[in-house]
Amino acid sequence: MNQQDFTATITTDESPEEVFKAINNVRGWWSGTIDGDTDRVGVEFTYRYGDFHYSKQKVTELIPAKRVVWHVTDADLSSFNNSREWIGTDIIFEIARNGGKTELRFTHKGLVPAFQCYGDCTGAWGALIKTNLRRLIDTGKNQPDLFA
Repeated sequence: MNQQDFTATITTDESPEEVFKAINNVRGWWSGTIDGDTDRVGVEFTYRYGDFHYSKQKVTELIPAKRVVWHVTDADLSSFNNSREWIGTDIIFEIARNGGKTELRFTHKGLVPAFQCYGDCTGAWGALIKTNLRRLIDTGKNQPDLFA
């Protein structure tokens, strides 16, 4: 059975190297407070947005200009009954050249429709990937808080 992990795809004229660089500039596109390094395998960083979202990610894979993977080791999504739904999920960025453009395929593996947070979380991810990350890639400029 297909788990229906959440995915979003964007394309850009920028190089795979620029896309990789932008992904790893997490503070430049992910609204909220980020503590810790985000650009080396084995490091952990926390993300907090207000009182309703906390998560800790471990960087498990960095293949320059190709792939970034974060494994969620802790979470507290306080507005949902199961505030720990994200624990054990993986946040995956895959970069490839496609028809003269660079394609970024984002997958939150384990974020599935059965999760209570699926609707809210996929909406937020969609906006962050398709708006903030895309603008950071295309302009090189850090993006404002999308949800303020």
